[in-house]
Amino acid sequence: MNNVIVLLVAATLDYLIGDPISWLHPVQVMGWTVSKLTKIILFLCKNSFTQRIAGIFLAIFLVSATGAISVLLIQTARYLHPLLGSIIESILLASCFAAKSLSNAAKSVLKPLISEDIHQARLNLSQFVGRDTENLSKSEILRAVLETVTENATDGVMAPLFYAIIGIFISAYIPHCGPAPLALVYKAFSTLDSMVGYKEQPYTYVGWFSARSEDCLTWIPCRLLVMTLGLISLRPLEVWHICRRDAVFDPSPNSGWSECIYAAILGVQVGGTNSYRGVIKHKPLLGDNLNPIQPQTIQYALQLTRYSFLIWLGIATIMVFLASNR
Repeated sequence: MNNVIVLLVAATLDYLIGDPISWLHPVQVMGWTVSKLTKIILFLCKNSFTQRIAGIFLAIFLVSATGAISVLLIQTARYLHPLLGSIIESILLASCFAAKSLSNAAKSVLKPLISEDIHQARLNLSQFVGRDTENLSKSEILRAVLETVTENATDGVMAPLFYAIIGIFISAYIPHCGPAPLALVYKAFSTLDSMVGYKEQPYTYVGWFSARSEDCLTWIPCRLLVMTLGLISLRPLEVWHICRRDAVFDPSPNSGWSECIYAAILGVQVGGTNSYRGVIKHKPLLGDNLNPIQPQTIQYALQLTRYSFLIWLGIATIMVFLASNR
């Protein structure tokens, strides 16, 4: 049950504290490593074949190093004192959950937007989205926030929880593989995808393996989220029909489904035209435009994510309890 306690403590830490700005975050270290190694790869590898091979080794190195270092930290702390080991693992696992960070990011945009300070809202939004924000209207800002909140509900909340739960059950056979190491391994793939997993140059070939791997690892958590939210909505067949109709046209096998299930439940439409570094891109429209996106819409989306997280947290606790009493 120690792993379940670690999971519950980590979830509580994320809910109460989130990611303190002054603390060194594991994803920051991953990002710094990826940035440095990618520059070396692009300098040394000048053709598509060598960049693809280097991209594979980049992913293997980061994921292996992340898993090994997390296990080493936890086991060293546990050697000093079992309680210290649990505390370190709880903190590391809490860093994998982004529910509080998503909520804070959304609020940082909604607060000035509600106060009609659209310039500050655009500025705050630019800190966590890739699209150009300088000329966005109020409705476009709200759509951008909702899309970010709903897309990251999978890879920032549900997927780390999913792999933490898998880590708990694997630890029965591989003692050092607990919830935090496996969740951090997923975060390593997620970080790689967000940094180099683009079809555009110069990452077209370097990031292909990372992007495909992250897509595969996120597929099941994404479908679990869609299934869970569909049941929460009490309209599972209706929202599933909308997802089947629209999400399949999104180029991503996961983000389209993640955004679409929320759009279907909320009765709003996301997607459309965005600008990235001056380049116009068109994304498929997801959901039906029944209601305008309002600040309350985003708050409800965050609430739906919390409900889904708590449901699977409860399921995991019950499953481990039943397994330990067999």
